[in-house]
Amino acid sequence: MMNKLFKTSSFYLILGLILGVFYREFTKFNNFEGSTQLSITHTHTLVLGMMMFLIVLLLEKNFNLSQFKQFNTFYLTYNIGLLLSITMMIVHGVLTVLGKDGGAVMPEAAISGMAGLGHIIMTAGLAFLFHTISKAVKLASK
Repeated sequence: MMNKLFKTSSFYLILGLILGVFYREFTKFNNFEGSTQLSITHTHTLVLGMMMFLIVLLLEKNFNLSQFKQFNTFYLTYNIGLLLSITMMIVHGVLTVLGKDGGAVMPEAAISGMAGLGHIIMTAGLAFLFHTISKAVKLASK
């Protein structure tokens, strides 16, 4: 499991770095100077992805979190929520840069709704993680 968590963290590191370069080059190529969701995809991916899974890796090392069935539920749920949120940030940002924000391509309400759904799914994943940590701490305290 520790290897899986390291690979997941590495995936989000690479994705975050790519998104940072994409933001810079895409806005420069399109002569865009305003505010866009693309500007925060880099940091969101690094913090909520890479850093989160590095912390979970340390928790796994110390508490063997993967011994609890809720851990796999956390892993799957959190990743789905995070990837959905990041995807919607990219979609919203690209449409903003292209001047099609809230247009017929994808209504802004749909983008916001999907991003909100991603955040709700991530929150559920965090609830599973905290439930797992609670069990692990109780077990370690015995």
